[in-house]
Amino acid sequence: MGSATREAVVAAKAALAARPAAATLAVGDEIFSAARAVGASAQLLGALTDTSADPKDKADLVDAVFGSLGSEARALIAVLAQSRWSAQSDFLEGIEELGLRIMASSVDGSSDSAIDIPAELFAFGQLVASNAELELAVGSKLGDPAAKAALVSRLLEGRASAQTISILGHLVRQPLGRRIGALLRHAADIVADQSSLAIATVTVASPLAQAQLDRLRSGLAKKYGDLRINQVVDPELIGGVRVAVGHDVIDDSVATRLKELRLQLAG
Repeated sequence: MGSATREAVVAAKAALAARPAAATLAVGDEIFSAARAVGASAQLLGALTDTSADPKDKADLVDAVFGSLGSEARALIAVLAQSRWSAQSDFLEGIEELGLRIMASSVDGSSDSAIDIPAELFAFGQLVASNAELELAVGSKLGDPAAKAALVSRLLEGRASAQTISILGHLVRQPLGRRIGALLRHAADIVADQSSLAIATVTVASPLAQAQLDRLRSGLAKKYGDLRINQVVDPELIGGVRVAVGHDVIDDSVATRLKELRLQLAG
């Protein structure tokens, strides 16, 4: 991520924090809709990321193109358009991130404390990983985007929050070249970050007992603060554990140690 994009993301987060009225499911849906519209038009993407364009002209363009959206969504999109981005693809990801943060904020500001978007995204990821047919249906580049979103909705209706269904519907329609597993992890990390949480993905050869998970959470919290643990069972690890928190990876699995040993012997 370039410095311009980092500054643009900071500006977008500040703009959202300054507009609490934007933290609703409806506004999040509008932001996702705008992201797909921009992604489908190279001309619009170019105009909104043109560094030589006057910021006011960009704001006027946002109002003209997205006139059907509410004022909160248009104002936030204008902030993104008026910022500088290191690459056009970063702008698209920036709109997506804004939508994800709005969805997280819509839960944090609601009375329904039972909604856990990261956990629901993780559960869907586990479902997809265990079903090759489903993974192909939602992850294939050849599939119809609307059909993918409809499938997600049918599968999760009554089983997941409206926020999670909206997020997944958007991700499968506009994956931006990313595989479904990476999409879900990225989305969950952003949602958790907006709620001041970190996510530790713990991969083990066999399930850890609750006491072991509690000790692991306590140890990780000393470095990362409040976090939630997603446990993934992968028998190919043989033993040990691999922990990923954001970009940090702690790998003490037997499979990795054996691989390192083979490389040393080969050298």
